[in-house]
Amino acid sequence: MRRDNRRKPVDEGLDVKKMIYITGSVLALAVIVFVITFLLYSNKLENETNLGKLNTNTIGNISAEQASTQYGKTVNEVKGENTETGSTEGSGSSDESKSGTATQNGNTSNSSSTSNSGSTKNDTESKIAINTSAAEQKVENSKQNENKETDKTTEPEKVPDPEFIKPVEGNIMKEFADNKLVYSSTLDVWSTHNGIDIEAEQRSVVKASADGTITSIKNDPRYGLTVIIEHVNGYKTVYANLLSTEFVKQGEKVQQGQSIGTVGNTAAFEISDEAHLHFELLKDNEQQDPELYLN
Repeated sequence: MRRDNRRKPVDEGLDVKKMIYITGSVLALAVIVFVITFLLYSNKLENETNLGKLNTNTIGNISAEQASTQYGKTVNEVKGENTETGSTEGSGSSDESKSGTATQNGNTSNSSSTSNSGSTKNDTESKIAINTSAAEQKVENSKQNENKETDKTTEPEKVPDPEFIKPVEGNIMKEFADNKLVYSSTLDVWSTHNGIDIEAEQRSVVKASADGTITSIKNDPRYGLTVIIEHVNGYKTVYANLLSTEFVKQGEKVQQGQSIGTVGNTAAFEISDEAHLHFELLKDNEQQDPELYLN
């Protein structure tokens, strides 16, 4: 009885260890099986997902190819092709094939007519665009011409000053004097002198000093028979102490060197002097020294 009691604890310890080993082995095996199953299931899901993507891409490509083949065709052409395909697959008879061919030719003719109509429309639009462009160019040219005319109006062309010549040949016997006094033998006084006296014989021809218009022919009580000519840019010349003016009339346009009268002795203020031409030159009605202008 004592031996049995001593061996029981040893046997119970061995049984517990075995149970632990068995349980651990079972758990490890279960874990391995679970992992293997999980991996297989994951691969299966991935394969199905890839297959789905492949099918989607394939369907998309097929649809794109079909759409690309239909692109650029009219509705009648597409219907004609569908009709021709259905007729060929359904019966295969020559009459229906001919009908499909006729339909296709008709569609081609319609397409050609449409193309010609589009071409005619484009030509018309091009002509309209060209005409519009030409009209706009004319308007632009007209505006430019108006601007040029406006510029000419606002900025008048500058006219050069006239060049003066000596109206009669001879020596200057009395000079211009507006700021000093000169002796007058007729009046026996010292006074200013607004022009120059050119010595010349009576009846010597007097010529226009520059181009201009005769604005006055008068018998002045001081200067005698006098002719006044207006020139451009505000210039004016006076020819006095004349004997005659039968060559010209008031308002007449004269040219440089044209005869306008003859030398006389009609000036009351200078009657004691020898025969001469009293000549004055003004700029904007201000007396100037004629000798500074004569060539």
